[in-house]
Amino acid sequence: MPELPEVEVVRRGLADHVAGRQVVRATITGGRVARRHEPGPVDLADRLAGATVVAARRRGKYLWLELDRDDALVVHLGMSGQLLVEPADAPLEKHCHARFEFADGDPQLRFVDQRTFGGLALSPVGPDGLPAAVAHIGPDPLEPAFDERGVVLAMRRRDSAVKRALLDQRLLSGIGNIYADEALWAAKVHGERRCKDLTKPTLHRIIDCAREVMTQAIAQGGTSFDTLYVNINGASGYFDRSLHVYGREGMPCDRCGTPIRREPFMNRSSYSCPHCQPRPRPRRRGGPHSPG
Repeated sequence: MPELPEVEVVRRGLADHVAGRQVVRATITGGRVARRHEPGPVDLADRLAGATVVAARRRGKYLWLELDRDDALVVHLGMSGQLLVEPADAPLEKHCHARFEFADGDPQLRFVDQRTFGGLALSPVGPDGLPAAVAHIGPDPLEPAFDERGVVLAMRRRDSAVKRALLDQRLLSGIGNIYADEALWAAKVHGERRCKDLTKPTLHRIIDCAREVMTQAIAQGGTSFDTLYVNINGASGYFDRSLHVYGREGMPCDRCGTPIRREPFMNRSSYSCPHCQPRPRPRRRGGPHSPG
């Protein structure tokens, strides 16, 4: 699933090319793309006709189009979802499941999803401006509402690995496996360190590193390991060239030259430097823990 930087790149493209335009027709093919919209694809298409897109919004990895009404179109990109801006006469993509035509003509907006894990749904908007489908997740480190001090205090109360905390979207949103590994490398902390054993300054440093690495990734269009993640013009991001640890098993650490290691983590992999990010010492029952 795309992480915050990739979703932000898409959001910016939507803000430039879709915001302020009125939908005159929505065409949604197949029920799977609208499976999160309980009334089904026909109802979704009918309700979108005539709506004006006010803005493109994002929180963490979640993306939605704010409409001139009391609900928003939430877009789940899943593993392979793409939002593409195309001329009406451009050949229809093989896996195009939805397209939107606007009152001012070209370009169209198309939703393409090869693996069909993504989808579209209307969701009511609360007083805070968040769709109900998004309200359960925490603010992300790049938005003004992010309470870093509160997040650090919450992390300090946890007896769990710090990487698990970074991936908890209820605590802080937007960080996935790639940027968690990159932030921990930048902060020189192993992902299995326990949150409660880390000092507040260390936790602040980890969050600051996450914010910095994601900001850099946005500037480079996000991270693309294959053709499935692209921006609205179909172009891939190139932050993968700037990654320090993720996907670099056996390659030298950019800081000390030690070969990068890969370790299993929640049915995925974690990447770190054995020298810069030593594993935590085995915990002794009832023994003291040295803070980091």
